[in-house]
Amino acid sequence: MRPRAGHPAATVAEEGRAEESTAEESAAVRAALSRRVLDPVSRASEILFGLIMVLTFTLSLSATGAGRADVRTVLLGLLGSNLAWAIIDAVMYLMGAWGERRLALATLRAIRDARSAATGRAIVATHLPSSVLPALTDRELERIRVHLCAVPAESLQARFSREDYLAALGVFLLVFLCLFPVAAPFILLGDVALAVRLSNAAAVAMLFLAGFTFGWQVGRPWRTGFMMVAIGGALVAVAVAFGG
Repeated sequence: MRPRAGHPAATVAEEGRAEESTAEESAAVRAALSRRVLDPVSRASEILFGLIMVLTFTLSLSATGAGRADVRTVLLGLLGSNLAWAIIDAVMYLMGAWGERRLALATLRAIRDARSAATGRAIVATHLPSSVLPALTDRELERIRVHLCAVPAESLQARFSREDYLAALGVFLLVFLCLFPVAAPFILLGDVALAVRLSNAAAVAMLFLAGFTFGWQVGRPWRTGFMMVAIGGALVAVAVAFGG
């Protein structure tokens, strides 16, 4: 038999459902405040960064006519450099995620502390995409404002979550692992000239695959793949020209 409204059991059940709903809303807001590292843009940019660093080293081998002993020295330096930059990039990701979350929490507090509902709606409107804002009425903006004001502040602290650390690990692996397909020919082959050609081919293939994957998400995968190869080649040329 279902308890009647106003009955103590019904009141407890309603409070429990309200707490669960609030917890779900808080979790949803926290998820919205966190960034996904493995989105197409992040994947493409991190792979491009890692490949540019590797290519500036491998192309210098071809330009200087390095021997086998020189290749080992360069590969050790490349391994250390790529490892260092992978760690730096992962730490910078965490700092960026923390900064974005702090800014988002400051915006939430500004909405809550607004002197009037109209001011709160104006703050909400300034943080919405320009393509979305015209589709919302004042009543809908007010509903968003009320919803944000109801989220418990203590559940939205700018602490790092498990997802943040996993995302930073993903950044580290994306940058660091880009080294191995490009460096493998130098490790496996004794002919430095052949290794340079195979290494460059591997780099071009990885650039194309990164662009193709990105284009698969946003449209025109083949065109985006070739554009990624062209952009990567141009950036490597600039880096080499300036002694990078």
